[in-house]
Amino acid sequence: MRTEKQRNNLATHIISVTVENRFGVLARIAGLFSARGYNIDSLCVAETEDPSVSQMTIVVKGDEKILEQIYKQLNRLVDVIKVQDITGQEFIDRELVLVKVHAANAATRMEIMQLVSIFRAKVIDVGKKSLTLEVVGSSSKVKAMIELIRSFGIREIIRTGRIAISREFNQ
Repeated sequence: MRTEKQRNNLATHIISVTVENRFGVLARIAGLFSARGYNIDSLCVAETEDPSVSQMTIVVKGDEKILEQIYKQLNRLVDVIKVQDITGQEFIDRELVLVKVHAANAATRMEIMQLVSIFRAKVIDVGKKSLTLEVVGSSSKVKAMIELIRSFGIREIIRTGRIAISREFNQ
């Protein structure tokens, strides 16, 4: 097993997996990772334009040896249609975060509202002592926003994880 420090030094990879939309596929893929001691940093899965097919975006940290094993194991699963590491390609990624932040007075609310404006986030709920924000963007944008609002006191946070799609270039 790797220590947390060793794991943090590994490269992050975004793996796009196209699968048949069947009962148990997600469990088999998650089981594949856990059985081999690989941690999933982020996992998003949803139906595609074809209801019989789902698209998974899996974010993992690993070296080339680990990634090679992941690809081989994923490709052995019957329900897997396609496996692709899009990390080295041009891609677009997004993450959605809902965060409830302390905002007990008018001055604090104004400061938070300025950050919301700068980051093109949204206030989606207002309470007596808090604001709930919606932040959508690249992982770096989401991380930057969270770091800036952390000083106000985060009461609750929930994240979707990353989703990503390859860019198409005009030729």
